[in-house]
Amino acid sequence: MRRPALPEKIPQWAWDAGTLLVAVVHLAFVIDLGNQPVASFAIVGVAALVFRRRWPFLVFLVTLPAAFMVFEKVASMIALYTITRQSRRLWIPLAATAMLAVCFVLQGTFVYHLFLGPWRSPFAEALEVLPLQMYPYDSFLRTVLYFTAMATVPAILGYSQRARQGMADRLAEIVEAREHEQLLLTQQALSAERAQLAREMHDVVSHQVSLIAVQAGALQVKSKDAEGRTIASTIRRLSVNTLDELRHMVQVLQASGIRPTELTPQPTLEQLDALVSCSGIEARLHVERIVGLDPAGQRAVYRTVQEALTNARKHAPGASVTVTVANRGEGTEVGVANTPGSRPVLELPGSRHGLLGLRQRAELLGGWFEAGPSPDGGWLVRMWVPRISAGR
Repeated sequence: MRRPALPEKIPQWAWDAGTLLVAVVHLAFVIDLGNQPVASFAIVGVAALVFRRRWPFLVFLVTLPAAFMVFEKVASMIALYTITRQSRRLWIPLAATAMLAVCFVLQGTFVYHLFLGPWRSPFAEALEVLPLQMYPYDSFLRTVLYFTAMATVPAILGYSQRARQGMADRLAEIVEAREHEQLLLTQQALSAERAQLAREMHDVVSHQVSLIAVQAGALQVKSKDAEGRTIASTIRRLSVNTLDELRHMVQVLQASGIRPTELTPQPTLEQLDALVSCSGIEARLHVERIVGLDPAGQRAVYRTVQEALTNARKHAPGASVTVTVANRGEGTEVGVANTPGSRPVLELPGSRHGLLGLRQRAELLGGWFEAGPSPDGGWLVRMWVPRISAGR
């Protein structure tokens, strides 16, 4: 059976209420309402605990008369604890502890009653009786030490709690510093990996694509067939565009960790026409007037069309493609449908992660994605994204 979760920290108001309740209960056991004005001092001292966090030393002074006259010690001890817990000056808790110890000793050893109590004697007689009051001296000394220790207990507790809080704050700072250090190490590792990836892209991928562009250009010039020149021109144009994107990606990867870099220029709906016309296959584009679709949604639509056109070229050569972008409810839906291929399929390498990436992109934005065979034997890809993505 799972235990219910306990609160991590008791609220401050609960501590204050419990503290005040303890002082009130103790006062109810020791107060004598007929003993005025001592009883009034005791009541005022306990009531002043409500303000102990705001004016700790002043509240402590208000509680002292009751501690001195009727031994109402709980309120004074609570006030002293608050002083040592909050004060940044050492002499204030020391002075308060000494004052409370004097009150406890005078009241606990009955010296107060000898000089100031209701049955007090004249001062000269009280001095003569004082040695008898202190006898036996070892017992009197133990009493003095006992009440002195009682007065120092709240001060020790206050200092302990203050030291504990200081250690907790220091530990939190250390943990934060270590997390920041770990983040820096992670960023350094990512920067190194990105730099290595940028070098590989520049040295290998860019070189291969450049060769494709050069060979396509040569074919376009030498070919005597109009269709062949058109195909070569399309290959060269796509290669050049790919090189531009690769160069920008290399710059982004190299700048990672140095300054914030946006993967610009990011594709938008306005670029769909150019994407479809340069796809190298028979494709038609139908786009409604889309209003309010944020940049993340526009990128998702563009990448969906781009991936679907690529898959149609690879897996359905000779097929015709219809791309539709329309408003649907609170978002935009894109559909890419291709007919069955009319030419043999050429086996080309692929990561097989394109559709999975589109599905993840749609789900991150709060939309949906589906892809599968169409009734006519072709393939249909659909995605819907909200106008304002869920991540915002």
